[in-house]
Amino acid sequence: MDLVADGAGWVGEDAPDAGVPGTADLGPDATSPPALTDAEFSAAVIAVTSAFGDPTRRQIYLFAREHDGGVTAGEVAERFNLHPNVARHHLDKLAAGGYLDVFLARVSHGGAGRPSKRYRLSGPAAGLELPLKGDDLLITLLGRALSLVPAAAAEAMAEEVGEEYGRRLAGQISTGGGQRSFRSALHAVADALTAHGFAAHAEARGRSLALIKDSCPFFDTARQHPVICAVDRGMVRGMLTGLYGEAVPATQSSRAMGDDACVTLV
Repeated sequence: MDLVADGAGWVGEDAPDAGVPGTADLGPDATSPPALTDAEFSAAVIAVTSAFGDPTRRQIYLFAREHDGGVTAGEVAERFNLHPNVARHHLDKLAAGGYLDVFLARVSHGGAGRPSKRYRLSGPAAGLELPLKGDDLLITLLGRALSLVPAAAAEAMAEEVGEEYGRRLAGQISTGGGQRSFRSALHAVADALTAHGFAAHAEARGRSLALIKDSCPFFDTARQHPVICAVDRGMVRGMLTGLYGEAVPATQSSRAMGDDACVTLV
């Protein structure tokens, strides 16, 4: 998928006078955002390719983009000659990544029947922008604030904040019209975490399922204040509760503590 940023040149009376330097002459630090680290860039690429790596899914996204009122899995299935379950899988994948919103609505001629589950574009940019480093200060301050609270209370607070946000994310990717299987919910959680910079995937670990996160937006701060990892654990709990039901995630390993990857068992 090609991502193109449209720019507008100077026109008419808005053009700068000759000899007046434009933004390009002010140096790289004047208007350019801070460069992404390798980990941030990798997480951004993984997030986009996870959602759009399938050519059919890219076409479905463009199809949904053309319909302000959203599309249903049935409409997508008919348009692309897919089984409805396959169409729903593609739509849910896009919703989990934050590219589509899910809502319930009746069509104008639908009568009094059950409203249909619809998917529509999630905002003008639809999450296609790369993550910038502007949130680094907030994360640093959060870590510092948590460090001033007694350890047990700080961990409980961090997990509670993460859980509340996770429930909100679950609400954005599900209307509650039907309960997912646990495995399906876990994969949706991995997609949502990836869209937030965690580069996550789900896999089996013995008799448990695990979320493996190869990148973390909290990493630098978490090395100084490991308690912030409880935010991540809370997000997993909140999303799983919203998508499936009560779950108790447990941290098995953490990059902030020197492990190769962040692993959460559920």
